[in-house]
Amino acid sequence: MIPEGDIRLRLTLQFDGTRYHGWQVQPRHATVQGELERVVERLTGSRRPVVGSGRTDRGVHALGQVAAVDLPSRWTPERFRSACNALLPGDIWLSSATRATADFHPRFDAVARTYVYRVAVDGRARSPFRAPYAWPLGVRPAMESLDRASERIRGEHAFGAFAKSGQPERGERCTVFRTGWSESDQGAELRWFVRANRFLHHMVRYLVGTMVDIGLGRRPLDDIEDLLARRAGLVTSPPAPAAGLFLAHVEYPGEGSPADAEELAHSFTDFK
Repeated sequence: MIPEGDIRLRLTLQFDGTRYHGWQVQPRHATVQGELERVVERLTGSRRPVVGSGRTDRGVHALGQVAAVDLPSRWTPERFRSACNALLPGDIWLSSATRATADFHPRFDAVARTYVYRVAVDGRARSPFRAPYAWPLGVRPAMESLDRASERIRGEHAFGAFAKSGQPERGERCTVFRTGWSESDQGAELRWFVRANRFLHHMVRYLVGTMVDIGLGRRPLDDIEDLLARRAGLVTSPPAPAAGLFLAHVEYPGEGSPADAEELAHSFTDFK
């Protein structure tokens, strides 16, 4: 519960993760949570934790990270949003702030998350205006192979083979609700969207790295199912780079799923 006289605000954030060591506060490193808590302390005169819906790794971006903070009741959501954006660095933006119930928890109340991963496949892949926001692969995997690989991860599976580290307290099982590949920018870029109830550490990046290798003919399609079954001696491909990954949406009970995931992938990540 919140202290007497305080209110809880729900925040939605967008950030360019290029220069940050992820979301969570770390000693001697710039993080998104650390920047937010620094601004909150400056505005309120006291140290107040900003709780996020989950961690993002170093270099990962967000279009819809959700967080919560408890503030003195004199702060209206819009006044706080305006003041916060005036003090935050230019690569972090508070897109909305609303009043939340006293028991709202961004992480534990979430029922689904949607990620988008971008792969640049044309000759402009290494442009400095694209490479920070996409995997600058520069070659084109076979879309049919990518689609078939993506289809095989739908449903509930143990994704431990696609994780950097496990979560013993919650297990390895995740349910993937929707997923698929799409093309944009006249085929210059491929995008993978995935909506699931939860994700393991680096799970999206290991899945993308493995699917791209399948699409390039470097490994067979059946490796997806064999990895899910934890076949002895079989390992994933290296993880796709962090720069192509975006946390696009966090979903809560009663709010419904986001707009069509493919539309989300196209409309929210059109950086040039």
